[in-house]
Amino acid sequence: MGRGPSIEARKNAEDARRGKIFTKIIREISVAARAGGGDPAGNPRLRGAIDKGLSANMTKDVIERAIKKATGELEGVEYEEIRYEGYAPGGVAVIVDCLTDNKVRTVADVRHAFGKFGGNMGTEGSVAFMFHKLGVLSYAAGADEDAITEAAIEAGADDVVVYDDRAIDVVTAPEAFAQVKASMEGAGLKPAIAEITMRADNNVSVEGENAEQVAKLLHWLEDMDDVQAVYSNADLGADAYA
Repeated sequence: MGRGPSIEARKNAEDARRGKIFTKIIREISVAARAGGGDPAGNPRLRGAIDKGLSANMTKDVIERAIKKATGELEGVEYEEIRYEGYAPGGVAVIVDCLTDNKVRTVADVRHAFGKFGGNMGTEGSVAFMFHKLGVLSYAAGADEDAITEAAIEAGADDVVVYDDRAIDVVTAPEAFAQVKASMEGAGLKPAIAEITMRADNNVSVEGENAEQVAKLLHWLEDMDDVQAVYSNADLGADAYA
């Protein structure tokens, strides 16, 4: 049996992964602060980005510096929000949300990714109509279904979804997300993941080589520095990661 990667190699890989996560969160904080001001109490998007940063173990100093750069107190880079849409193999719809300081670079990188894995870039609105925006609080399998359901109803959530593996999602309207999240946490029910996301109305099942190509495309896009989030309607089986 061959040796696995050294401790140093694993640490370097983990540092690189954390660096990418921090880069994406800092960009989100910057755009949120520039758009809605640097006070998280009056800026729900900024508050959500800060929560994401703290969950990723980002220091308060780094967060405050990003806010100050965005609001002009410190010199910083301005990022632009851009959404790209397209199709992966098997007719899978894909949305790619980006924050970039160079649109020419970003569109070329996204187009290259689609082409590399057998997909096609689409025009604005070509797939977005298949998705809707919502807030999701996710609880791992084994969480107290009755307690979560009761607290979610009390908090004003739109729905509670229990999956086959007993994992649970509490679903909210985007504008109610912060209130529902605070209410659930106040009831002692802190979610494993809490985010405002996009979900498709209907998923597309893909198998075999198409599934592998879709999985590779989604991973490639998610790993790009300019990409903040990737959404798709792919229903991938285990063979996608073979």
